[in-house]
Amino acid sequence: MGGTSRLACVRAYLEILRNPRALAMILAAFPARLAYGMVGLDIYFKVHNDTHSIAIAGLAAGANGLVGSLSTGLRAAVIDRLGLKIPLRVFVPGYAIALTTLDLCHGATLLIVFAAVLGVTAPPINLSVRPMWRTAVPPEQYRTAIAIDTASMNLGVVLGPALATTLALSGHPSSGLVVTAFLILLGGISLSTLKFSKQWRPEQKEKGAQSLFKNPGFRLLIVEGVLIGFGTGAYQIAIPSISSLHNQPRFAGLAFGISAAMSIIGSLFAGLLGRAKAPIRVFRVIYFFWFLTTIPMAFFNPGIALLLVLSLFGLVGGAEQVFYLEQLEVIRPQGSAAAAIGWLWTTEGSFGAVGQSTGGFIAQHFSPHYCFAITTIMFGIGFILINAGQRWLKPRESILES
Repeated sequence: MGGTSRLACVRAYLEILRNPRALAMILAAFPARLAYGMVGLDIYFKVHNDTHSIAIAGLAAGANGLVGSLSTGLRAAVIDRLGLKIPLRVFVPGYAIALTTLDLCHGATLLIVFAAVLGVTAPPINLSVRPMWRTAVPPEQYRTAIAIDTASMNLGVVLGPALATTLALSGHPSSGLVVTAFLILLGGISLSTLKFSKQWRPEQKEKGAQSLFKNPGFRLLIVEGVLIGFGTGAYQIAIPSISSLHNQPRFAGLAFGISAAMSIIGSLFAGLLGRAKAPIRVFRVIYFFWFLTTIPMAFFNPGIALLLVLSLFGLVGGAEQVFYLEQLEVIRPQGSAAAAIGWLWTTEGSFGAVGQSTGGFIAQHFSPHYCFAITTIMFGIGFILINAGQRWLKPRESILES
């Protein structure tokens, strides 16, 4: 890509940020995205501090993720049917109440139960924002818009773990869940009061169109989501586990933060690639390198070397996210803007929760290094699957070519 092309792409970023509608969406959703970045470690540290057990902390985090993920597809379907106002007004206050309730709980059983309740009430912030980009920007700016939105999500993942870890290790460790509840309320209320979000209407389904779950490309991504979800769950519990076992609790927040920071760079780089780059071609290439970055994880303990590996994992993963979401837009039927990504997140999150729970047991009784090895195996199989079924990922014309 020449200098002139890069300059044109950077200008495309600025054009989107000058769009009042787009900027308002990003700013309104960010506090809730920051809270999303905090809640996983909030639960882990809360349960670990109460029970002094990595396995129970992993089980609580897994229960939260599993229950929340199982309901994601249903909440997405509600958005496609009713719009944004009702889901936000119901789930945002419910989630804040559940967070503060979890902060008051003690005992392994009660903590696990309320961690699961917390998952049920998770508000669909990202599910609310993502469909609006189709109407907020013209088709030629969609890839760049998704890159900015992904960078915003990942920025919350950068700052969230660092803030959660700082609060958990401070003189007021219980403040993490309270701060998270406040941020959820701030982001949810801000997003629900935007004029554009009130006016947004779901897509109309085409008569006689193929249903979402009969679409072979979507079913391929569902199976791939099982693999990536489980592998990612094992990775997510391996980081705090290996940090605790080596008496370096702050390493978890640092590792997640650096990885997510690099994912921001990766997603923004993906947005610089011109629209002539077909998503399926780039998606496959980036997927391969994403798989390669997981291989060294199992060979390092907390330190500079592992941070370097995790930064590469985040960098490539950030770019992969952009083309994954664009790839979904290529294949999904009209009228499933929220449901398509919702059911994929249900799959990935549910099996991510299983991966976390399984990984917590493996890390406790064997070694966190085995969790990293699971991540590599799952990503490798996922790459093989995508390559074998690539013909099913091109049934619809890309929105970028419309």
